[in-house]
Parts: sequence; C-alpha cells; structure tokens
Amino acid sequence: MKFKSGFVAIVGRPNVGKSTLMNQVIGQKIAIMSDKPQTTRNKIHGVYTNNQSQIVFLDTPGIHKRQSKLGDYMNQTALSTLGEVEAVLFLVDAADGMGGGDRYIAEQLNNVKTPIILVLNKIDKLEPEALLPLMAEYQKLHDFAEIIPVSAKFGSNVNTLLEQLQKYLPEGPQYYPADQITDHPEQFVCAELIREKILHLTREEVPHSIAVAIEDMRVEPNGIVHVSAVIFVERDSQKGIIIGKQGALLKEVGRRARTDIENLLGSKIFLELWVKVKKDWRNQDRVLRDLGFHKDL
Repeated sequence: MKFKSGFVAIVGRPNVGKSTLMNQVIGQKIAIMSDKPQTTRNKIHGVYTNNQSQIVFLDTPGIHKRQSKLGDYMNQTALSTLGEVEAVLFLVDAADGMGGGDRYIAEQLNNVKTPIILVLNKIDKLEPEALLPLMAEYQKLHDFAEIIPVSAKFGSNVNTLLEQLQKYLPEGPQYYPADQITDHPEQFVCAELIREKILHLTREEVPHSIAVAIEDMRVEPNGIVHVSAVIFVERDSQKGIIIGKQGALLKEVGRRARTDIENLLGSKIFLELWVKVKKDWRNQDRVLRDLGFHKDL
C-alpha cells in the first residue's frame, strides 16, 4: 500500500471543541483550550502520522461576527483555509443543537468544492435517541460527504473519524518526521500555553484583550531553558488585573504555564513574565503584524 498524505481543516463556530479534537488526535496539547469563545487566533498545524498516512490538521479560528480588525483576521484566516486542503471537518456542538452560526458557516461551505465532513461533537452530553434526528436536521444544510458523531473530550469515535479521512488523502510524501506533532516553532506554542493560563484565570473583558510574545528563549549552561515572555494588554486597569494583588495572579499564570512548557520541551525552564500596555492593539495593523498576525487585513 502506498503512503498517503494531505491537509485537513477544522472549522466551526467558536467554542465547539476544535482545539480539543486536534489535541485528542495528536495526543498532546498544541492548541489552547478554554471555555471562552474565540481563543484560537492563528491556523494551528497539528501533525498526525501512522504507518499508512500523514494528516496535517489546521485548527482554524472560530468563524464569528467580527468586532475588531483582529476579528476580521480570524474570519479571513478560517475561510481562506478551505481551498488549501484535501478535506474539511465542520465541527458542531451536538449538545447545543443547530444555531445561526452553524447556518452561516454552512452557507460559506456551499461554495467550497473540497469534501466536507460534518463532525457532531460532544455526543457524551446528548441522549442517544436525539442523535439521528439531529443528523437529519444538519443534512438539510449541506450535502456532507460524511456525518460522524464524536466526543473529542473523551476520544469516542475519533479513531473512526481518522479512518474515514484516509480515503480523502491522495498518495503523497511524509512531510514531517513521524515524531513531529506540529510545524509551529516552540516559541509560538509556549506563547499560546501562557495565554491559555490567563484565559483560565481571568474574566470579562481581559481574555480577548491579551496577546503574548516570546522575547527570548535560550538554553543556559546548566541545561535550564530561559524563557522571557511579554503579556500585552490594552489598558492600565487590565495590567493590574493580570498582575494581581502582590503579583499573585501573574505568579499563578507562570506556575501553571511552566508545567505545560516543561512537558512540551522535555526540560526544566526558568519562566520570566512581563506585562505591558499597548492601547487598542487589536485594531492596529502594525501591532497585529508585530504580534504574528501576518495576513493583510
């Protein structure tokens, strides 16, 4: 049997479990997870390899009603991905049922020639008898190549999804070594892991007003990796929230992030965190580009 390879995009409205699904497939955290919507901002590339094939997954930002230039970027990034891949996984929240956001995305998909696989996620929260009527309801939106129910959180039916994806892959090379799980540099993943901890520990306006940049990453003579990161916020009041009383919240962000980064790098790290204010950064083209949002807005 000849080796097959290809690219698969994961799309869906915010907070339906796209990052959870990709982390489940890859077997390690490379995309941040949060109960807050719109946490994924870039196309995250995860690499799944077995003896027969290699699938490069693109976890796109959730498609949503834009509120800033950053929102424009996120929507454009998600939709532009669809012409670059062998298949598209349209992920929906089965427990939530069909919403206006799902209908909007389905309309966009009607113009896409790539095979679309509907993935009904969170079936662990759904009564079994509700599944078939829900599948029939979604089938009216689009002529899906497949409809596959899964629980990304618990891994239920994820192997079936991977098996079905094989038939959409062309014969091709192994793009990445078998043990490589992402094509993003370590600095990118480290910044995302720090941002995830802030999302977990803050509320209201703070989560989507932050960005994280790794300013320095080097191995010290003693083998410890020194990581220096800057957390950008939009207002002075947000800086105070991130730092917390007597620096308590920032210390907790560092403690939690350090554990994940050490697991990622396989070595001890010294993590240095700074908080800086960049007013209204989400609407400034130059700042967005400096922070890694390269697409023209």
